[in-house]
Amino acid sequence: MGTGHGRTQRAQCPFLRHISHSKEIPDERHEILVIGEAPIDIVATEQGKLAHAGGSPANMAFGLGGLGVEAGMLTALGDDEFGPMIQDHRGTANVELLPGCLNLTRTATATAVLAADGSARYEFDINRDFAPCASDPMPKIVHAGSIATILEPGASSVASLLAQAKGRALVSYDPNIRPALVGEHDQALATFKRTAALCEVVKLSDEDAHWLYPENSMAQVATTILELGPQLVVLPRGGDGAELTTGTESIEIPAVASEVADTIGAGDSFMSALIRGLLDLGTANLTTVQLENLGRSAVAAGAIAVRRSGAMPPTLEELTALRGEQEPAAQ
Repeated sequence: MGTGHGRTQRAQCPFLRHISHSKEIPDERHEILVIGEAPIDIVATEQGKLAHAGGSPANMAFGLGGLGVEAGMLTALGDDEFGPMIQDHRGTANVELLPGCLNLTRTATATAVLAADGSARYEFDINRDFAPCASDPMPKIVHAGSIATILEPGASSVASLLAQAKGRALVSYDPNIRPALVGEHDQALATFKRTAALCEVVKLSDEDAHWLYPENSMAQVATTILELGPQLVVLPRGGDGAELTTGTESIEIPAVASEVADTIGAGDSFMSALIRGLLDLGTANLTTVQLENLGRSAVAAGAIAVRRSGAMPPTLEELTALRGEQEPAAQ
């Protein structure tokens, strides 16, 4: 399925006007605000097709709910049969869709075509007119990701929200690059750099790193991104674990052995666990031990996700149990 443009009904964004002039930091309501698309995921296998709520940012918000964290979701949904499906799904994981999200004529879709090894190839039908608005008060963490941060119109609105959150919340970013959608490499790289410069934490998959910086090693990619301004760069490498790098530390986290059903949502589960850990720790002066705990929890969450079909992030109980099994090896 190719990309679609679709008309939208642009929602007004009083929050953008309000925070542009407000000098006071508001009280907290959500601990975390997630900004990004929430399409319907259609999984295509030899047995047929199955539709369910998906999208990288939405999966990440759903994963936070399973880990016991209240999250708000700022997205763009269609006034169609798929919109209520997404709203109901997020409600089951304690994720609140913020006012103004129902502003499209149809909900975007992403079709995942599974290969024999469980890996997924994606085909998109995306409404590109993403007009987000957010609500007071400011949460502890603002996370943005994927198509909504790269494609215009929409990417500039997201960047504006991140700029307003910078210095008032911990800002994190997972670009989750989709080469078929983001257009020319140089333009996408420039957008990535501008967005990363607004953030304290950037997570970049090995595929994203190779696409954005094809001539750089992973270590060089981490250094390059740190020079843009973030304090922590996280590079998950699938079956090879992950690397976490700050201005003073760089550690490698080993993978957790898992039988792979498919890889859908594994990176989002990884990010959910990482952000949950940062909710308590922040990014200032992270020690080696703290980085290792963050990395091991994130890798464990991804390992649990690949063991089952579809974007099914772990619960807090599941993650705690697997981390308990890891502890002897970590000591």
